[in-house]
Amino acid sequence: MNQGVDSATDEELVEMVRTAGSYDSRPFEALMRRHQSFVAANCRAITRSPNDVDDLAQEVFVKAYFGLARFAQRSPFRGWLHRIKVNHCLNHLRNSKGTILVDMQDATLETVPGMQVPPRAEIELQSAFDRDHIFAVLDSMSDTLRVPLMLRDGDGFSYDEIATHLRVSIPAVKMRIKRGREQFRQRFSVLTDAPAPASPAEAR
Repeated sequence: MNQGVDSATDEELVEMVRTAGSYDSRPFEALMRRHQSFVAANCRAITRSPNDVDDLAQEVFVKAYFGLARFAQRSPFRGWLHRIKVNHCLNHLRNSKGTILVDMQDATLETVPGMQVPPRAEIELQSAFDRDHIFAVLDSMSDTLRVPLMLRDGDGFSYDEIATHLRVSIPAVKMRIKRGREQFRQRFSVLTDAPAPASPAEAR
């Protein structure tokens, strides 16, 4: 049974969970094993709370388990899960700090060429070799720059989605992502005396 569970697709596991309910926990445990590192790493990067990572990741999976009845499977399970993760992590930031990312809207920014960012995620998966330096740089960045950078280049969210999550304008999102990328490269280079890697996003 374990071999069959571990080889099943996410969609098959979701259906198993729905069918088995509380009588068989193995399908959902397989989903957790499959996505645990992804959820934990990005919880760490978004919240800058290494001591809370395990609790946050566990809470994300609890929400996912009880929300499966509402999961329509029109999108991949991983995409649905990471939206739960992002919402949970942002709520954690808001609750722990009162508020985050005060809006810096400026409609003129949309017309400034230097502030326009191509609609393509720049950050790629990084090797574990750079993990400590990547997290050190991310931890040194403000929420205002780090969070939209992670949502865009770590999670692949569109500018519209980030603006909705953070309750700011699209021009402000583009500005912060541009500044975040520049700051990350600069700080990584200073820290390591080497060119910044393509990605802090999904360091494991």
